[in-house]
Amino acid sequence: MARKELGVDKMGIQKTMRFGDYMADAGGQFALNGISGLVSAITYFYTDKVGVSALMAANVLLAAKVVDAFTDLIMGKIMDNGKSPKGKCRPWFLRMAIPALVAIVALFTVPKGLSGFALAAYLFLTNIFATAIVSTAIAIPYGAIMVMRTKSIDERSTMGIFRAAFGYVIGMIIAIALVPITNALGPNGVADQASYIKFAVVVGVLSAVFLFILYKRSKETAAQEEKPDDGLPFMDAIKKLFKNKYWVIVLIANLFVQIIYAVSGASGTYYAKWILGNDNLIGIMGAVGLIPTFVGFGVVGPMTKKFGVRKTLLIGFAIGVVGAVVRVFFPASLIVTLTAGLLPSFATIPMMCLGGTMNSMAMDYNDYVYGNKIIGMSASAISFGSKIAGGLGGSIIGWILAAVNYDANAATATTAVRYGIYSFSIYLPLVILVVLFIIVSRFDIEGKYADMLAEIKARNEAAKAEETVEAEAEAK
Repeated sequence: MARKELGVDKMGIQKTMRFGDYMADAGGQFALNGISGLVSAITYFYTDKVGVSALMAANVLLAAKVVDAFTDLIMGKIMDNGKSPKGKCRPWFLRMAIPALVAIVALFTVPKGLSGFALAAYLFLTNIFATAIVSTAIAIPYGAIMVMRTKSIDERSTMGIFRAAFGYVIGMIIAIALVPITNALGPNGVADQASYIKFAVVVGVLSAVFLFILYKRSKETAAQEEKPDDGLPFMDAIKKLFKNKYWVIVLIANLFVQIIYAVSGASGTYYAKWILGNDNLIGIMGAVGLIPTFVGFGVVGPMTKKFGVRKTLLIGFAIGVVGAVVRVFFPASLIVTLTAGLLPSFATIPMMCLGGTMNSMAMDYNDYVYGNKIIGMSASAISFGSKIAGGLGGSIIGWILAAVNYDANAATATTAVRYGIYSFSIYLPLVILVVLFIIVSRFDIEGKYADMLAEIKARNEAAKAEETVEAEAEAK
């Protein structure tokens, strides 16, 4: 039976994606969010299961992210210079399948008896391997292949929604199930290091499998239909990116949204244990938290078609601000946590779905202004935010806990500890959501996008016509 031919989108661009392609593409998010989610939650493992001080945990995570910050652009340049016959992006998914498994497990196999510099070194090196090397080598090609897979903005938006949904599922599995499952695997219902290692092995194996599937189903169709970008010198490409205000907006907005996501994932256990009185409540909190997730993924598509990308994001951020403000006045209420607390979670969904689409529009703006999309290095806007936020979220929590003299073995939380937990669970997300609303309001590319594409097309056609004339002249 012949496969049904794909049509064109509302802009007349040929579609290239089928349902199976969307699913395979979304699977790559499992490895990325598996790593970032575990790094976000690892502060609790370090402090309460391995006995690392909160200050050491915070400093190690930050130091790893400082190194990590420089690897995204470097990886983008490496990818842009790739010469593999299988494409610039695809080979990296296969190359990183086994390293992803090793990196995830290594995060939790902290050798017993280490202390001082040796302990800090192990934590630092395993975080570097997981985030700066493995995650980077997956994230940059993964972000870039959206543009190289299809020219259709509709398909890119759908890819973004599938990716966000799949990524959020693994993120929520870690946030919801990590503590209950590791507790169940531990002796007498209390998690130990071995139970965390078992959990990590499962996540690692699944990450490797999904990366292999992504490799098998990925195609760089759009890239094959147009002339590849000419290589730009590294510093020249960086200067051009930071002169593109739309790319900078995507970079900052994604970083802030991912900080909220990372802090929420890492802070929930502390909030359940010390504010609500039972760390197993994190399961209920996470389960209820799926409501805004499913609602968000269901409404982002229709909202984007009706309001556009920017207005959809602004509506989401405004809703999140309202929920965070309510929590400020009732911080210790389980009911308020389970209701108003859903709204800031909802606020992050549109950005997770549309961040890749925004970045692809920023790449097209690069083409409009510079005649070069700078695809590989532009893709770092998304990976930079997710990886830096993962470590920064854990570091912020560690710093605050150290400042309020957090004691994991205390019978009850002191007033200072309670307000410390409020600060990273409620106050910080509120401030960030307000800032996000202001920043994204300046993403005004949609109004000029059609004209921009038309000018790029006209310019490319004129260049091809000129090349044809020159070739005919040389032939004579």
